[in-house]
Amino acid sequence: MKESSASAIVINEADNVGLAVKDLKTGDSIAISVDGTERTVTLKNDIKFLHKFALTDIKSGDKILKYGQVIGGATRDIAAGEHVHTHNIKSLRGQYSRSKARSEGK
Repeated sequence: MKESSASAIVINEADNVGLAVKDLKTGDSIAISVDGTERTVTLKNDIKFLHKFALTDIKSGDKILKYGQVIGGATRDIAAGEHVHTHNIKSLRGQYSRSKARSEGK
């Protein structure tokens, strides 16, 4: 099934995840505009409202970008269209500020 771009959003052109703005189903093809370019992603899992899914293949160890910011690191390979959540990412929030504080002697 083809879904409209109103089914999901991408906040920043650097993001590698989309955000569902309604519940989405496995097999849905989601058309998303990223920096004026439309791409289509076929979902590999059900995606609940406000959950993330991969826009492209993400390798284990790659950073997860949402809002143009690093929100975590992939703990395993994540295929385009796959649900991105605590089962396949590790939060990196705050780690950068702590390491920066240590390097500045705080």
